[in-house]
Amino acid sequence: MSENLHLQLEINGQPHTLLVDPRVTLLDALREHINLTGTKKGCDQGQCGACTVHINGKRVLSCLTLAAQANGQSVTTIEGLAQADGTLHPVQARFLEYDAFQCGYCTPGQIMSAVACIDEGHAGSPEEIREYMSGNLCRCGAYPNIVEAIQQAAADLSKEAT
Repeated sequence: MSENLHLQLEINGQPHTLLVDPRVTLLDALREHINLTGTKKGCDQGQCGACTVHINGKRVLSCLTLAAQANGQSVTTIEGLAQADGTLHPVQARFLEYDAFQCGYCTPGQIMSAVACIDEGHAGSPEEIREYMSGNLCRCGAYPNIVEAIQQAAADLSKEAT
């Protein structure tokens, strides 16, 4: 039997101390220990992207990341993208505007990957966006709208930066 670990995480800008089994994934820690259920459990094998979050600004699949690996790190989930006053992140706003979702199950992971796509400079063309986003599956087939939303959000963020 393994001993539980004390972890210190900054999640969406807030400090959290967790006592978890060393085998607990970051996904399960977020959903079951902190009650942040926006990050979805899809395949639980790292193949669908529904569980995408950011650790220190880099996208990771939280179903394949042990919570212990995030100890001392900054984690951002879909709940942490909007501003404190409720203003949506530009990617969230464009997903709404461009109907870049249908059932919505994959949407949190899609948005988290889209933010990373733009931040990492991979939103230069529809082809580049599709390649970067290929790890996020949408059973409803909203891909064309997702690509359009990312392109427009990238343009918005580029204007804000200048």
